Amino acid sequence: MVLKSRCPFALIMASLYPGMAWSINPQPINVYGFDFTPTFLFAESYDDNFRELESNVQESMITKLAPSFELKAEDRNSATRLTWQPTRYIYHEHTSASNTAQRVRADSVMEFTDRHRLALEAEYRKWQRTESTAVEGENDKLNNKRVGGLYTYGAKSADNQIDFGANYAELRYDNGDGVNDDKERDTTSVTSTWYHRIGSNTRSLLEYNYSNFDYLQANSQRSSNSNAVLAGAVWDITAKTTGKVRIGYEKKDFDSSESKDLDNPTWQVDVQFKPRTYSTFTFVARQALAEGDDGADAVKSTFTQVGWRHGWTERITTVAQAGFGRYVYEGQSRTDDRQDYNLAVVYAMRRWLDIEMGYRYRDNDSDADNESFTRNVFQISFNVSL
Repeated sequence: MVLKSRCPFALIMASLYPGMAWSINPQPINVYGFDFTPTFLFAESYDDNFRELESNVQESMITKLAPSFELKAEDRNSATRLTWQPTRYIYHEHTSASNTAQRVRADSVMEFTDRHRLALEAEYRKWQRTESTAVEGENDKLNNKRVGGLYTYGAKSADNQIDFGANYAELRYDNGDGVNDDKERDTTSVTSTWYHRIGSNTRSLLEYNYSNFDYLQANSQRSSNSNAVLAGAVWDITAKTTGKVRIGYEKKDFDSSESKDLDNPTWQVDVQFKPRTYSTFTFVARQALAEGDDGADAVKSTFTQVGWRHGWTERITTVAQAGFGRYVYEGQSRTDDRQDYNLAVVYAMRRWLDIEMGYRYRDNDSDADNESFTRNVFQISFNVSL
């Protein structure tokens, strides 16, 4: 039940925003029985405040070079995929911010019988962050290792199903000189969800989540255990309306007596409405406790986003999104109100080429000193495949 306070919209942009998902139709290459799919993204953008500062802002033209390589194998009862995504960011006016990110991910899905299914995943990421950094003017350098699995018992058509999941992650920083050492942690999570069919297209659910946050710094005030119980429903009605709603309560118990234990109502709402095959509306709402940042023990995060993706012709698609969030920093006298707006036009020039033009605006209104900012990003990108 953890939401990242830095980029809340990233959780849900993939459903609409073309920069997060290919509109092109890549053709794989057969390599010894495996489907190999290379793609390439080239983007040029102007960012007027890439460090998200209230004053002394830094602006730059930014080039993004993002090849992607996917290797996939499928049969009747299983599928395995391996993805490698190196990405180079070139900041032309501030070369010290330029960096290369790496992402390697493996996924496997196995269906042993109609009642027993298992999904496994492993991921390694190494990247740098230019905004809200620990040292002004210097990128935060992160790497994250994560493994997880989800076992499902129960046939898809059965009245009852139950999921059992587990996840382990390590977050590390590579800045040196002790910078960001207080944020390094190991996270162990388990989850269980019971689904019960209450209609031909609707199931109720009851979910329990547990997470242990073990910070590596000795006597850290942020080490804690989090428990959450949620109830709700999931539905898929006539292919036009799909959704998942979960509402509940979570409690965060800190190991240190110097940090105050927290409890908080929590919810997650995801609704998608497709009145036409070429038009999709989305509504997403989240509230949860995020891990602490900038000296806070934790952050109460509340976020709502609405979006519309519409295909005007077979080649031209537009995307519009608006997001609104509030972030309360526990242990500090600080509350941030954030707005995010995204607009994009995608031109499917060829089966193997998409051209996208986009604009993003972000406004953060904070009652803490030097934490408010505005940010404008203009971008053009080219998505290329075989």
